[in-house]
Amino acid sequence: MKFERHTIPVVLATLAAVLIVGVRTPAAPARDEREKKVQEASEQSTRAAKAFDAIMQVPDKAIPRDLLSRARAVAVFPRVIKVAVTVGGEGGRGVVSRHTGAGWSSPVFLRGAGGSVGPQIGASSTDYFLLLMNDESVEGLMKDKFELGGEAAVATGPVGRNAGAGTDALMHAAILSYSRSRGLFAGVNVKGVVLRPEDDLNRAVYNQTARELLSDQAVASGPSEGLNSFPETLGRYTSKSSHDR
Repeated sequence: MKFERHTIPVVLATLAAVLIVGVRTPAAPARDEREKKVQEASEQSTRAAKAFDAIMQVPDKAIPRDLLSRARAVAVFPRVIKVAVTVGGEGGRGVVSRHTGAGWSSPVFLRGAGGSVGPQIGASSTDYFLLLMNDESVEGLMKDKFELGGEAAVATGPVGRNAGAGTDALMHAAILSYSRSRGLFAGVNVKGVVLRPEDDLNRAVYNQTARELLSDQAVASGPSEGLNSFPETLGRYTSKSSHDR
């Protein structure tokens, strides 16, 4: 097959364009996937912020602000669904923000799951709030899995304007727990809930794992404004409290 001389540059240019397109095409889906993850993370942070704001709106039932100021980190799992007929289970996605000298860090993403057996029936949607009161409890979140009530003592936290009634809980519990439920549920509570890092989301957003993020005392900056809804909400409730270590 013969090519005219004037057609050779055209053929070469076409081949070059094909090669360039072939190399660059996969980059667009990768960018789109990351943008979707960042949007997903922002929505998760916003849901946690709204749940936290809701529990704090009733002063007599709210988490005491002086406890918030002492917490090393705060984790929120909004809209955890629990369904059971004899054998129960629950699971949800959450965020945790670490209290640093510069404020609250950008949210790190977690998953929680657990199960229980016994006489129980019903369904509910519950917001869970965890105050991690010491460094050891925060370090637990850096592991591949962290069982609540196993490696760290968990106690129901006091509510209201005065946390004095919760002094014993504060002294003996590594984690203080709170919840806000919607729906009906009868039976035993789920025990042994296991928290795991959601590192596919953490890597997509920060290019770091939960372990790396929680080890860093600096306040991380997120790639989108909505991502910081949760730490900003925490800041509104602790900005007037001293944060002594």
